[in-house]
Amino acid sequence: MATYDPRCPICGEPTSANFRPFCSRRCADVDLSRWLNGAYAIPVADDDADEDGDDITAEMAARNGSPSGDR
Repeated sequence: MATYDPRCPICGEPTSANFRPFCSRRCADVDLSRWLNGAYAIPVADDDADEDGDDITAEMAARNGSPSGDR
């Protein structure tokens, strides 16, 4: 069975126990900088412009055949 040799996600060098999962303080700082600058941001598609849910009440009323003002 092959042994697992953990590698630094920034530069690919073997990791150091003091900076795991990185190999050095420099690579840890590079990663932190990427997080703070938004390089790891998850892209979001804004399909619902109305986040408070007001439009869903009117949509549900239209499906049920009643006016949106009736509750």
